[in-house]
Amino acid sequence: MNLRSAVSHVNRLGALLIFPVNNREDPPSLWHELFPRERMRWEWDENGSEKVSGLWHLRVKLSTSGRVVYSKWFRGRATLLSRALFPALLRTSNPGFPEVSGLSFGAREILELLEEDSPLSTKRLKALADLSGRENEACYGRALRELWSRHLIVVHGEVDEGAFPSIAVGATKLIFEDLWAEASALSPDEARRRILETLPGESPFVKFHERVRRSVRCE
Repeated sequence: MNLRSAVSHVNRLGALLIFPVNNREDPPSLWHELFPRERMRWEWDENGSEKVSGLWHLRVKLSTSGRVVYSKWFRGRATLLSRALFPALLRTSNPGFPEVSGLSFGAREILELLEEDSPLSTKRLKALADLSGRENEACYGRALRELWSRHLIVVHGEVDEGAFPSIAVGATKLIFEDLWAEASALSPDEARRRILETLPGESPFVKFHERVRRSVRCE
């Protein structure tokens, strides 16, 4: 289990969850690619597997490597996307790209903050958006889900904010300038063709992407 092998699996398949959903093999996950015959147990005590903690730490290295894209994309789960696939997903999730339209007020505000300064910790981003506190948690969560689903933000590192580290979030436009430019140069047809050449048509990833794409409002 190392950065090179993880990147190789992501490049081969295009998209992988980091950890499986209820140990199912579909959608595919990096866990099952690395440990195909081993059931994952989410345990952090002395009886827990070092493989789980090892993959947990590896995910941070992957997020800052620049060799893959780490996002909370698929149903809010930690997802790794290849550099070849990501521009196509970004292009087809945003009609009129590189212009971005149809965002809610909250999502637009957070994106503007991240386009000014990235990456930011969860705590810092909430404070800047005036969304700190439990009463604002739902609003913050909805805004981020909207941005994750359209590939407008990515994970870039981790920040120690006390009891448990939190992910650092960055604007795609700043963290992956080259992939943003590549997406801008793709036509919608080219982007769709690349997606279907990379992912099986019946893939849960493709189905999720299509639901997001159809839900986007154009201004």
